[in-house]
Amino acid sequence: MRAVDREILRLAVPAFLALVAEPLFLLSDAAIVGHLGTPELAGLGIAAVVLQTVVGLCVFLAYGTTASVARHLGAGDLRAALAQGIDGVWLAITIGAVVTVLGILGTPVLVGAFDTGTEVAGHAATYLGVAFLGTTPLLVMLAATGVLRGLQDTRTPLVVAVVGNGLNIALNLLLVHGLHLGIAGSAIGSVVAQVVSAAWLVTVVVRAARDQGAPLTPDLAGIRAAAHAAVALVIRTLALRACLLVGTYAVARVGGGDDVPVATHQVAITLWSFLAFALDAIAIAAQALTGRALGSGDVESTRRLTRRMIQWGWGSGLVAGVVLAAVSPVVGALFTSDEAVQDLLVPVLLVAAVGQPLAGVVFVLDGVLIGAGDGAFLAWAGLVVLAAYAPAALWAATLPHGLVMVWVAMTFVFMGARGALLVWRARGDAWLVTGAPVTR
Repeated sequence: MRAVDREILRLAVPAFLALVAEPLFLLSDAAIVGHLGTPELAGLGIAAVVLQTVVGLCVFLAYGTTASVARHLGAGDLRAALAQGIDGVWLAITIGAVVTVLGILGTPVLVGAFDTGTEVAGHAATYLGVAFLGTTPLLVMLAATGVLRGLQDTRTPLVVAVVGNGLNIALNLLLVHGLHLGIAGSAIGSVVAQVVSAAWLVTVVVRAARDQGAPLTPDLAGIRAAAHAAVALVIRTLALRACLLVGTYAVARVGGGDDVPVATHQVAITLWSFLAFALDAIAIAAQALTGRALGSGDVESTRRLTRRMIQWGWGSGLVAGVVLAAVSPVVGALFTSDEAVQDLLVPVLLVAAVGQPLAGVVFVLDGVLIGAGDGAFLAWAGLVVLAAYAPAALWAATLPHGLVMVWVAMTFVFMGARGALLVWRARGDAWLVTGAPVTR
């Protein structure tokens, strides 16, 4: 058991630190923009949901690449692992170029869908108009990070994440408050930091590929295979992101045009995402270790790793919940001086804190099944969760204390349904498929 723990911690600790650093892009943006005013913070909230949805839909670039590269590594073919990784990077560049153009052109429609006040919509559109320029580097970061995780290297993404986040904070402070560029300055700073981080990660991957003689040019067959394998993960991610969008839409209905519920939800969802990334560290280890174990044909080791990682997920979630509950009365002041937002934030965070242990288990099992390549089940499970959560969130928004009740629905319906489905799947054998994938 100690050997299993060491293996998990070897990957999970750097992944934890990197995943904590990643959402600091939005946390630092929220903290800096929040002191410009409540409308600006609410506008950032709308823009952040759109960006997180767009980029989140492409998370398969990291998850799918991690699993595929790890399986090749487990099968003893490092050159094929890196060739698959390079194909993932080219796929990220292709998708990023398309999304950037469509995102910029579609910004007015995306912002208008939330039906907020004119001032909030204006700030959201300003941020998105610049931030979409960082889509391609963000997607390249996902793909390159997936390659390195599949190679069992979580330390390099950590270093890049820390340096990139530090650069983001420095640029935001300079551009927003130093040069008085407002919310646009925040978006510019983030894009520059993303470009630098993407270039760094790609350099590391390209160097490794050259050392192993793996091709660097685009391989259409490999890219098509990667894209085909990603379809199920896209559906899964789309369904889960749709749940978060429905939640935000429900919150926008709560206040009848009042900025306070939307601004409060933005702070809460940012903190929740921060903890989700932190808890996802065990899931990252699960992806890499499950892929490697199944690639080598070791089913028993896969079972043993899964059982232990579930224990780690539950314990990590419990710690996260206690910390979130403890800081709930004071953390709001870091993001806004609006006392109404600070007061409303406390009960919302307490509800979120209760659900953290369950969240830890959900993220771990999600990672195990992604590492196993069980995308088809995850896609169907995501659709079932959406069907359960959407009406629950919309109904919760009509109740007294609507914002808090939406978070109750998120904690117990959204996460509860995910947990039940994933536990049921993990108890069976259908996902335990061994061997390296055929991708080229």
